[in-house]
Amino acid sequence: MRRWIGWILSGLAVLFLLFDSVIKLIGHPAVAQSFGELGFPVTLALAIGILELVCLAIYLIPQTSVLGAILLTGYLGGAVASQLRIEAPLFSNVLFPVYVGLLIWGGLYLREDRLHALIPLRTR
Repeated sequence: MRRWIGWILSGLAVLFLLFDSVIKLIGHPAVAQSFGELGFPVTLALAIGILELVCLAIYLIPQTSVLGAILLTGYLGGAVASQLRIEAPLFSNVLFPVYVGLLIWGGLYLREDRLHALIPLRTR
């Protein structure tokens, strides 16, 4: 049961990140708008979308999933910093990448026993 919940949490994060990277790759108008609000040139969208897909692929490979989670954490940290820079709303914009990061790490922790040795949680 624990592993299933882990896969579901990971799947939610993966679906969001996949959607986010694809709209960057296809150049959706919402990407141009958000890049403008953040002060980034829209020409960076393709490179950022590719970077996100590479990190996501590394996360999806079971042997490299911990490395992928670390890379995605860095990626999402950049998203938090970008939102903070423009003083975006805290709970909806600034913390949204943190929520995705919690799904990534929570899902990985529930499905990967090797993390339990690195991050031991008390049972009582």
